[in-house]
Amino acid sequence: MATIEIENKEFKVDGDGFLINPDIWNEDVAKLFAKSDGIEEMNEKHWAIVNIIRQNYEEKGMAPMIRTICQETGLRLREIYELFPLGPARGACRVAGLPKPDGCV
Repeated sequence: MATIEIENKEFKVDGDGFLINPDIWNEDVAKLFAKSDGIEEMNEKHWAIVNIIRQNYEEKGMAPMIRTICQETGLRLREIYELFPLGPARGACRVAGLPKPDGCV
């Protein structure tokens, strides 16, 4: 288990930088992780993606499939990559405070 520091706040993360304890997540944590990934400001589209990911995780215990994110937000995959340059799994799920999704390399 590793620890990262973002703006003088420490977070316990796995080897890939995903939160160990998703229960400590809140919007401020999301903004800090986004900023550390190069996203200066979270807009409505960022939050729509994060909220769908969080809701799916809370209901099913896992991140949604990318197709679900696209359908529920009306965004294309390319747009999601523009919003989260690290991608929907590595970037968006990390900002959403989830553990590393299965199949994420």
